[in-house]
Amino acid sequence: MSEQTHAAGRVWLITGASSGFGRTLAEAALAAGDTVVAAARRPAALDDLAAAHPQRLVPVAADVTDTARAEQVVAEAVERFGRIDVLVNNAGRGLVGAVEETSDAELRDLMDLHFFGPAALVRAALPHMRARKSGAIVQMSSMGGRLSFPGVGAYSATKFALEGLTEALAGEVAEFGIRTLIVEPGAFRTGFAGGGALRQTAAVLPAYEGTVGGVRTGLPGSDGKQPGDPVKAAAAILAALDAERTPLRLALGNDALDAILAHADTARAEARTWESVSRGTDFDDA
Repeated sequence: MSEQTHAAGRVWLITGASSGFGRTLAEAALAAGDTVVAAARRPAALDDLAAAHPQRLVPVAADVTDTARAEQVVAEAVERFGRIDVLVNNAGRGLVGAVEETSDAELRDLMDLHFFGPAALVRAALPHMRARKSGAIVQMSSMGGRLSFPGVGAYSATKFALEGLTEALAGEVAEFGIRTLIVEPGAFRTGFAGGGALRQTAAVLPAYEGTVGGVRTGLPGSDGKQPGDPVKAAAAILAALDAERTPLRLALGNDALDAILAHADTARAEARTWESVSRGTDFDDA
């Protein structure tokens, strides 16, 4: 990207744009008449979209775990189009394994991808958005960013961290006209459960076969059979961004919404059960 170009519609910067939700969102943005800077480790996978939309789809090579490169991508997008209207932190992958089976390296690698990389992109994009007093930040989380279960502790930990950061961010940037949206999909047919997007921990302990074994086989086995339609998910995300009041969190899919509501009910019931204990820990004169 070199000389500045007039951008049609909104300017999107989408990470992990070569497949899954990232590509589907890029296609939806293009269909809406917008311009997309599509960041991917393998930008050649976007050659067909670039050929179909030569002025509105710009593939760029980027690994979001390289935070210096993330800042460069933001700077290049602003230099080329003058602004970034929507930043979508989408790049990600899964990891299945019990907490005891997960090594420091596996956990840190996932945290770099799902937390530190997106945080760097947010920091890089915010000065430009604040200056224009507009913009939107979309964090692709998961129903696993609101609740967890055996076998996905590392994955959920990274998404919990991203959601906590973003909840604070939302309160910090609203006065600048910047919208913040956390997307929490359930199971969608994005290819996430198959291929290289879903990994297993290197260590496998027989002790956890009963609690994690089913997840090890069940998640890969669900690929192509998930109930969620990525095209409908992309349309829902665009609708949320265009709404008069964009929600902080948007669950996508019946499975995600049902699980999140049930988890909230359980948490509330537990808090009520222990309410007297919780309220009994202040000083008597407080």
